[in-house]
Amino acid sequence: MVQAGAVSASAQNMAMVALVVDDSMLIRYTVCRFLQERGFAVESATNGAEALEVLGRVPADLIFTDLLMPKMSGSELITALKSKPETAKVPIIIVARRSTGFEESEKRANFAIYKDIDIEEQLGKALDVVMGKAGGAQAGGR
Repeated sequence: MVQAGAVSASAQNMAMVALVVDDSMLIRYTVCRFLQERGFAVESATNGAEALEVLGRVPADLIFTDLLMPKMSGSELITALKSKPETAKVPIIIVARRSTGFEESEKRANFAIYKDIDIEEQLGKALDVVMGKAGGAQAGGR
C-alpha cells in the first residue's frame, strides 16, 4: 500500500484520505503520487475486494477506482459503497480507459477521467469539481 510518505504523523491525521483502486501498478502510482503532492494521505488497493478491506481500517474522504479489475470490479465496488451508510456519500472518481464504454453504463460516480488522455490534467479538474473548487460539467459529459 502507498502511504503518505514524507507527511508527518500529525499532518497525516489532519490530511484528507484518498483511496486509489486499480489493478495497474502504473496508474496506482501516478494517481497516488499526484494526490500525495496535493497533501492527501493515500491508501491503495488492487481490486474492489481489497478496497473494502482497506476501508474497514481507514475511512476515505475520496475514492478513485478503475472499473475493470479482477476479484471485484469497480461497478461492484461502487454498489457495495453506495449500500453502506458510512461510505454512501464518499465522492467516487472513475479512472478508466475510454474504450470500456463506461460513460453510458456507470452513472453513480461523481466524476470520470480517462487513462488514455493526460491523466494529471484530468485529476486536477476532477479534484476541483469534486472538492467544490469549481462548478462546471464533469468529464465524460456527466
